[in-house]
Amino acid sequence: MPKTSTDARAWIDEAVRRVEADANRSADTHLHAFELPVEGVHLYLKDESVHPTGSLKHRLARSLFLYALCNGWIGPGSTVVEASSGSTAVSEAYFARLLGLPFVAVMPRTTSEEKVALIEWYGGRCHFVDEAGEVYAEAARVARECGGHYMDQFTFAERATDWRGNNNIAESIYEQMSAEPHPVPSWVVVSAGTGGTSATIGRYVRYRRLPTRVMVADPDGSAFYDGWEQDSSDVVTGCRPRIEGIGRPRVEPSFVGGVVDDMLRVPDAASIAAMRWASGKLGRPVGGSTGTNLWAALTVVERMRAAGEQGSVVTLLCDGGERYAHTYYDDGWLAEHDLDPTPYSAVLDDLDRTGVFSPQGA
Repeated sequence: MPKTSTDARAWIDEAVRRVEADANRSADTHLHAFELPVEGVHLYLKDESVHPTGSLKHRLARSLFLYALCNGWIGPGSTVVEASSGSTAVSEAYFARLLGLPFVAVMPRTTSEEKVALIEWYGGRCHFVDEAGEVYAEAARVARECGGHYMDQFTFAERATDWRGNNNIAESIYEQMSAEPHPVPSWVVVSAGTGGTSATIGRYVRYRRLPTRVMVADPDGSAFYDGWEQDSSDVVTGCRPRIEGIGRPRVEPSFVGGVVDDMLRVPDAASIAAMRWASGKLGRPVGGSTGTNLWAALTVVERMRAAGEQGSVVTLLCDGGERYAHTYYDDGWLAEHDLDPTPYSAVLDDLDRTGVFSPQGA
């Protein structure tokens, strides 16, 4: 491998400074108390939609760029290539523009048009494939052909973030919870796209010797749940999960099942119902993965309530619903994709009325 030239090293120094300066300009994300008619169990939403690029993936993109820069994988003029279902590509396009680098996002053709527009607005180029499982090889091929660097979030997400602290999402949650009635959450509930967030939180609670347990919510068509249950990294579903940003047709290398205490399969229609229900309560639209997280978090809250336990549960508001105006918020699109949230919406209405969450009634 050639040595790094003095000019290239100077460029890397400046690039790292720019990425760190961007982080310093960004305030921490909010932690919202989510009101429920349940005594003794408090639910919180960590609002990742307020990042500069509008989603949880802003944290990942920053970490991936720093990791690649400090490893000498990208330098002056490098084309950055990523395989993504949309939100990571939006955030990486932002950081590529910050550093003056070309960016190519390899994505399924079904990615929401709002995400495509954002990637292009940041100066990125979108390269489409027909099937979700094709993104990996195609991204690697595009990077080879242009002499660029394939960022490969699905491999490097779990190792690019400092899971011991350094203001990662886990440390932020615990600092913000410190003055709450139950400052140490009984559960943190997240979903997995790469698995990087669940790995960071799961490792952090073990490192800090905290009693918090971690649940991962998985949508229909994803391999993570089956892989975790079977303790196998070889599970492949052959399906494309319909909740953008989470779930994968294979178990990704960054998914660390050993730090996950429980998993829950969430039906896609339940994710849509919870997404719309939460949007009504918050007064602004949220995305589908937030609905997945919330449905699983409500399941945990109900288990605690039924057992007479008190405590807190934290989950993530991953991104805003503006990115899904033509999909999850479009009744015609839902009908076309055979998604009927009505029975699940009725369960949420019953929760509002009775304080009991009964998903088996959907």
